[in-house]
Amino acid sequence: MTQTHNDFDVVIVGGGAAGLSAALVLTRARRSVLVVDSGAPRNAPAAHMHGFLSRDGLPPSELLETGRAEVRRYGGRFVRGQVVDATRCDANQLRLWTQAGEAFTARRVLVTTGLVDELPDVHGLQERWARDVLHCPYCHGWEVRDQRLGVITDGSAEHVRYTQIVRQWADDVVLFCPPGTLTHDQRQELLARAIGVVEGTVAHVVIDADDRLSGVATDDGRQVARDAVFVPPRFVPNSALLTALSCDTDSEGWPLTTGPGRTSVPEVYVAGNVTNPRAQVITAAGEGSAAAIAINADLVDHDVQLAIREFDEPALPTP
Repeated sequence: MTQTHNDFDVVIVGGGAAGLSAALVLTRARRSVLVVDSGAPRNAPAAHMHGFLSRDGLPPSELLETGRAEVRRYGGRFVRGQVVDATRCDANQLRLWTQAGEAFTARRVLVTTGLVDELPDVHGLQERWARDVLHCPYCHGWEVRDQRLGVITDGSAEHVRYTQIVRQWADDVVLFCPPGTLTHDQRQELLARAIGVVEGTVAHVVIDADDRLSGVATDDGRQVARDAVFVPPRFVPNSALLTALSCDTDSEGWPLTTGPGRTSVPEVYVAGNVTNPRAQVITAAGEGSAAAIAINADLVDHDVQLAIREFDEPALPTP
Protein backbone atom coordinates (compact mmCIF):
# COMPACT_ATOMS: atom_id res chain seq x y z
CA MET A 1 0.00 0.00 0.00
CA THR A 2 1.40 3.39 -0.99
CA GLN A 3 1.73 5.73 1.98
CA THR A 4 2.16 9.48 2.08
CA HIS A 5 4.02 11.62 4.58
CA ASN A 6 1.00 11.75 6.92
CA ASP A 7 -0.35 8.27 6.21
CA PHE A 8 0.57 5.52 8.68
CA ASP A 9 -0.14 1.92 9.47
CA VAL A 10 -0.69 2.86 13.11
CA VAL A 11 -1.14 6.15 14.93
CA ILE A 12 -0.61 5.85 18.69
CA VAL A 13 -2.26 8.57 20.76
CA GLY A 14 -0.33 8.92 23.99
CA GLY A 15 3.41 8.54 24.48
CA GLY A 16 3.67 7.00 27.94
CA ALA A 17 4.87 3.52 28.81
CA ALA A 18 1.97 1.78 27.03
CA GLY A 19 2.23 3.86 23.87
CA LEU A 20 6.02 3.66 23.59
CA SER A 21 6.09 -0.07 24.26
CA ALA A 22 3.52 -0.59 21.49
CA ALA A 23 5.45 1.70 19.15
CA LEU A 24 8.63 -0.28 19.73
CA VAL A 25 6.96 -3.60 18.90
CA LEU A 26 5.23 -2.19 15.81
CA THR A 27 8.26 -0.39 14.37
CA ARG A 28 10.32 -3.54 14.81
CA ALA A 29 7.54 -5.32 12.88
CA ARG A 30 8.28 -2.85 10.04
CA ARG A 31 5.05 -0.92 10.47
CA SER A 32 4.94 2.83 9.86
CA VAL A 33 4.10 4.35 13.23
CA LEU A 34 3.35 7.84 14.49
CA VAL A 35 3.11 8.65 18.20
CA VAL A 36 1.13 11.78 19.07
CA ASP A 37 1.80 12.86 22.64
CA SER A 38 0.66 15.90 24.63
CA GLY A 39 3.78 15.88 26.81
CA ALA A 40 1.83 15.78 30.09
CA PRO A 41 2.32 12.30 31.61
CA ARG A 42 0.28 11.34 34.65
CA ASN A 43 3.38 10.51 36.71
CA ALA A 44 5.24 13.74 35.86
CA PRO A 45 5.13 15.01 39.49
CA ALA A 46 6.87 11.84 40.74
CA ALA A 47 10.63 12.09 41.21
CA HIS A 48 11.15 8.36 40.67
CA MET A 49 9.19 5.30 39.64
CA HIS A 50 9.41 1.94 41.34
CA GLY A 51 8.55 -1.69 40.76
CA PHE A 52 9.74 -1.70 37.13
CA LEU A 53 12.26 -4.52 36.82
CA SER A 54 15.72 -3.15 35.86
CA ARG A 55 14.42 0.46 36.03
CA ASP A 56 13.57 0.78 39.72
CA GLY A 57 14.24 4.31 40.97
CA LEU A 58 14.52 5.81 37.50
CA PRO A 59 12.90 9.24 36.99
CA PRO A 60 9.82 8.81 34.74
CA SER A 61 11.17 11.38 32.29
CA GLU A 62 14.27 9.29 31.68
CA LEU A 63 12.21 6.19 30.89
CA LEU A 64 10.22 8.16 28.31
CA GLU A 65 13.34 9.74 26.80
CA THR A 66 14.99 6.33 26.45
CA GLY A 67 11.81 4.83 24.98
CA ARG A 68 11.48 7.57 22.37
CA ALA A 69 15.08 7.07 21.30
CA GLU A 70 14.50 3.32 20.91
CA VAL A 71 11.39 3.86 18.78
CA ARG A 72 13.14 6.41 16.56
CA ARG A 73 15.92 3.87 15.99
CA TYR A 74 13.42 1.73 14.07
CA GLY A 75 11.85 4.59 12.13
CA GLY A 76 9.01 5.66 14.43
CA ARG A 77 7.91 9.28 14.26
CA PHE A 78 6.69 11.63 16.98
CA VAL A 79 4.47 14.70 17.04
CA ARG A 80 3.90 16.83 20.12
CA GLY A 81 0.22 17.69 20.39
CA GLN A 82 -3.24 16.61 21.41
CA VAL A 83 -5.62 14.72 19.15
CA VAL A 84 -8.95 16.53 19.35
CA ASP A 85 -11.05 14.92 16.63
CA ALA A 86 -11.29 11.77 14.53
CA THR A 87 -13.41 10.45 11.69
CA ARG A 88 -13.55 7.47 9.36
CA CYS A 89 -12.15 7.80 5.83
CA ASP A 90 -13.18 4.35 4.61
CA ALA A 91 -13.60 0.80 5.88
CA ASN A 92 -9.97 0.50 7.00
CA GLN A 93 -8.72 4.03 7.49
CA LEU A 94 -9.24 6.73 10.11
CA ARG A 95 -8.24 10.39 10.05
CA LEU A 96 -7.11 12.19 13.20
CA TRP A 97 -6.71 15.93 13.77
CA THR A 98 -4.51 17.58 16.37
CA GLN A 99 -5.23 20.79 18.24
CA ALA A 100 -2.74 22.53 15.92
CA GLY A 101 -4.75 21.49 12.86
CA GLU A 102 -2.45 18.71 11.65
CA ALA A 103 -4.18 15.72 10.07
CA PHE A 104 -2.95 12.12 9.95
CA THR A 105 -4.50 8.96 8.58
CA ALA A 106 -4.05 5.49 10.01
CA ARG A 107 -5.15 1.95 9.26
CA ARG A 108 -5.27 1.32 13.00
CA VAL A 109 -5.33 3.62 16.03
CA LEU A 110 -4.05 2.74 19.50
CA VAL A 111 -5.31 5.02 22.28
CA THR A 112 -3.09 5.17 25.38
CA THR A 113 -4.24 8.51 26.80
CA GLY A 114 -4.34 7.36 30.42
CA LEU A 115 -6.52 8.78 33.15
CA VAL A 116 -6.98 11.69 35.53
CA ASP A 117 -6.71 11.32 39.31
CA GLU A 118 -9.58 13.17 40.98
CA LEU A 119 -8.69 13.91 44.60
CA PRO A 120 -11.00 14.73 47.51
CA ASP A 121 -11.71 18.42 47.99
CA VAL A 122 -9.12 18.89 50.71
CA HIS A 123 -6.87 21.95 50.67
CA GLY A 124 -3.26 21.09 49.92
CA LEU A 125 -3.66 17.60 48.48
CA GLN A 126 -3.18 18.58 44.84
CA GLU A 127 -0.13 20.71 45.59
CA ARG A 128 1.59 17.86 47.47
CA TRP A 129 0.59 15.14 44.98
CA ALA A 130 3.33 12.54 44.38
CA ARG A 131 5.55 14.22 47.01
CA ASP A 132 4.12 13.35 50.43
CA VAL A 133 0.51 12.90 49.29
CA LEU A 134 0.51 9.52 47.58
CA HIS A 135 -1.94 7.09 46.03
CA CYS A 136 -0.14 3.80 45.40
CA PRO A 137 1.52 2.00 48.33
CA TYR A 138 3.23 -0.39 45.93
CA CYS A 139 4.78 2.58 44.12
CA HIS A 140 5.71 4.67 47.17
CA GLY A 141 5.30 2.55 50.30
CA TRP A 142 8.98 1.63 50.63
CA GLU A 143 10.02 5.29 50.48
CA VAL A 144 7.80 6.19 53.46
CA ARG A 145 8.21 2.94 55.40
CA ASP A 146 8.14 3.18 59.19
CA GLN A 147 6.94 6.78 59.08
CA ARG A 148 3.74 8.20 60.55
CA LEU A 149 1.22 7.57 57.76
CA GLY A 150 -2.31 8.78 57.24
CA VAL A 151 -5.00 7.52 54.88
CA ILE A 152 -7.77 9.93 53.85
CA THR A 153 -10.83 7.99 52.69
CA ASP A 154 -14.60 8.11 52.35
CA GLY A 155 -14.93 5.15 54.72
CA SER A 156 -16.06 2.70 52.05
CA ALA A 157 -15.20 -0.98 52.38
CA GLU A 158 -12.75 -0.69 49.49
CA HIS A 159 -10.95 2.21 51.17
CA VAL A 160 -10.79 0.43 54.52
CA ARG A 161 -9.17 -2.51 52.73
CA TYR A 162 -6.75 -0.04 51.12
CA THR A 163 -5.82 1.21 54.59
CA GLN A 164 -5.05 -2.33 55.70
CA ILE A 165 -2.69 -2.65 52.73
CA VAL A 166 -0.92 0.62 53.64
CA ARG A 167 -0.39 -0.86 57.14
CA GLN A 168 2.09 -3.29 55.53
CA TRP A 169 4.68 -0.47 55.35
CA ALA A 170 4.34 1.13 58.79
CA ASP A 171 3.16 0.41 62.32
CA ASP A 172 1.81 3.95 62.84
CA VAL A 173 -1.16 4.37 60.50
CA VAL A 174 -4.24 6.55 61.04
CA LEU A 175 -7.41 6.32 58.97
CA PHE A 176 -9.33 9.57 58.42
CA CYS A 177 -12.96 9.02 57.43
CA PRO A 178 -16.42 10.63 57.71
CA PRO A 179 -18.37 9.90 60.90
CA GLY A 180 -20.63 6.88 60.93
CA THR A 181 -19.17 5.17 57.87
CA LEU A 182 -17.35 2.28 59.54
CA THR A 183 -19.09 -0.97 60.40
CA HIS A 184 -18.51 -2.83 63.67
CA ASP A 185 -16.44 -5.48 61.86
CA GLN A 186 -14.30 -2.86 60.16
CA ARG A 187 -13.58 -1.17 63.47
CA GLN A 188 -12.55 -4.51 64.96
CA GLU A 189 -10.25 -5.24 62.03
CA LEU A 190 -8.62 -1.80 62.27
CA LEU A 191 -8.22 -2.12 66.04
CA ALA A 192 -6.69 -5.58 65.68
CA ARG A 193 -3.85 -4.16 63.60
CA ALA A 194 -3.46 -1.01 65.72
CA ILE A 195 -4.70 1.34 62.99
CA GLY A 196 -5.95 4.58 64.48
CA VAL A 197 -9.26 6.10 63.41
CA VAL A 198 -10.09 9.80 63.21
CA GLU A 199 -13.71 10.46 62.27
CA GLY A 200 -14.52 13.89 60.92
CA THR A 201 -14.11 16.14 57.90
CA VAL A 202 -10.51 16.68 56.82
CA ALA A 203 -9.93 20.39 56.25
CA HIS A 204 -6.34 20.53 55.03
CA VAL A 205 -2.88 19.04 55.30
CA VAL A 206 -0.35 20.81 57.50
CA ILE A 207 2.97 21.91 55.97
CA ASP A 208 5.96 22.84 58.14
CA ALA A 209 8.57 25.56 57.63
CA ASP A 210 10.80 23.14 55.68
CA ASP A 211 8.03 22.56 53.10
CA ARG A 212 7.25 19.08 54.38
CA LEU A 213 3.90 17.60 55.27
CA SER A 214 3.66 17.37 59.04
CA GLY A 215 0.03 16.59 59.76
CA VAL A 216 -3.63 16.44 58.88
CA ALA A 217 -6.15 18.97 60.22
CA THR A 218 -9.90 18.40 60.63
CA ASP A 219 -12.55 21.10 60.49
CA ASP A 220 -13.18 20.86 64.25
CA GLY A 221 -9.64 22.05 65.00
CA ARG A 222 -7.86 18.75 65.58
CA GLN A 223 -4.39 18.20 64.11
CA VAL A 224 -2.87 14.74 63.83
CA ALA A 225 0.87 14.58 63.20
CA ARG A 226 1.65 12.63 59.99
CA ASP A 227 4.71 12.43 57.74
CA ALA A 228 2.92 11.27 54.58
CA VAL A 229 -0.65 10.70 53.51
CA PHE A 230 -2.15 8.15 51.15
CA VAL A 231 -5.30 9.07 49.25
CA PRO A 232 -7.19 6.63 47.03
CA PRO A 233 -8.29 8.94 44.17
CA ARG A 234 -11.24 8.57 41.83
CA PHE A 235 -9.94 7.45 38.45
CA VAL A 236 -11.43 9.17 35.39
CA PRO A 237 -10.40 7.88 31.95
CA ASN A 238 -9.20 10.28 29.26
CA SER A 239 -11.69 8.75 26.87
CA ALA A 240 -12.92 11.74 24.83
CA LEU A 241 -11.13 10.46 21.71
CA LEU A 242 -12.69 7.02 22.14
CA THR A 243 -16.11 8.68 22.24
CA ALA A 244 -15.25 10.62 19.07
CA LEU A 245 -14.32 7.32 17.43
CA SER A 246 -17.70 5.82 18.49
CA CYS A 247 -16.15 3.19 20.76
CA ASP A 248 -18.50 1.62 23.28
CA THR A 249 -17.81 2.62 26.89
CA ASP A 250 -19.43 1.90 30.22
CA SER A 251 -21.36 4.46 32.27
CA GLU A 252 -18.13 5.97 33.62
CA GLY A 253 -16.35 6.25 30.27
CA TRP A 254 -14.13 3.16 30.46
CA PRO A 255 -13.85 1.44 27.05
CA LEU A 256 -15.42 -1.97 26.61
CA THR A 257 -12.83 -4.36 25.20
CA THR A 258 -12.42 -7.90 23.94
CA GLY A 259 -9.07 -9.59 23.59
CA PRO A 260 -5.86 -7.60 24.02
CA GLY A 261 -7.08 -4.03 23.78
CA ARG A 262 -9.63 -4.41 20.97
CA THR A 263 -12.54 -1.99 21.28
CA SER A 264 -15.98 -2.19 19.68
CA VAL A 265 -14.56 -0.33 16.66
CA PRO A 266 -12.37 -2.88 14.81
CA GLU A 267 -9.68 -0.36 13.86
CA VAL A 268 -9.30 1.08 17.36
CA TYR A 269 -7.33 -0.43 20.25
CA VAL A 270 -6.56 0.71 23.80
CA ALA A 271 -3.83 0.00 26.35
CA GLY A 272 -2.63 1.25 29.71
CA ASN A 273 -4.52 3.36 32.22
CA VAL A 274 -7.20 4.52 29.77
CA THR A 275 -8.61 0.99 30.02
CA ASN A 276 -6.97 -0.38 33.19
CA PRO A 277 -6.93 2.19 36.03
CA ARG A 278 -4.79 0.01 38.28
CA ALA A 279 -2.02 -0.65 35.77
CA GLN A 280 1.39 0.42 37.06
CA VAL A 281 4.08 1.53 34.62
CA ILE A 282 5.40 -1.97 34.03
CA THR A 283 1.85 -3.30 33.57
CA ALA A 284 0.98 -0.55 31.11
CA ALA A 285 4.12 -1.32 29.10
CA GLY A 286 3.12 -4.98 28.92
CA GLU A 287 -0.40 -4.11 27.82
CA GLY A 288 1.02 -1.85 25.10
CA SER A 289 3.18 -4.69 23.83
CA ALA A 290 0.23 -7.11 23.80
CA ALA A 291 -1.98 -4.62 21.95
CA ALA A 292 0.78 -4.01 19.40
CA ILE A 293 1.06 -7.73 18.63
CA ALA A 294 -2.71 -7.92 18.18
CA ILE A 295 -2.67 -4.86 15.91
CA ASN A 296 0.08 -6.27 13.72
CA ALA A 297 -1.77 -9.58 13.37
CA ASP A 298 -4.90 -7.64 12.44
CA LEU A 299 -2.97 -5.69 9.81
CA VAL A 300 -1.47 -8.88 8.40
CA ASP A 301 -4.99 -10.26 7.93
CA HIS A 302 -5.93 -7.07 6.10
CA ASP A 303 -2.76 -7.25 3.99
CA VAL A 304 -3.72 -10.78 2.93
CA GLN A 305 -7.17 -9.58 1.86
CA LEU A 306 -5.64 -6.75 -0.16
CA ALA A 307 -3.15 -9.14 -1.80
CA ILE A 308 -5.89 -11.60 -2.79
CA ARG A 309 -8.02 -8.81 -4.21
CA GLU A 310 -5.11 -7.53 -6.29
CA PHE A 311 -4.15 -11.06 -7.37
CA ASP A 312 -7.71 -11.85 -8.54
CA GLU A 313 -8.16 -8.66 -10.54
CA PRO A 314 -7.63 -9.29 -14.25
CA ALA A 315 -4.66 -7.54 -15.75
CA LEU A 316 -5.54 -4.66 -18.04
CA PRO A 317 -4.66 -5.26 -21.70
CA THR A 318 -1.56 -3.57 -22.95
CA PRO A 319 -2.50 -0.78 -25.39
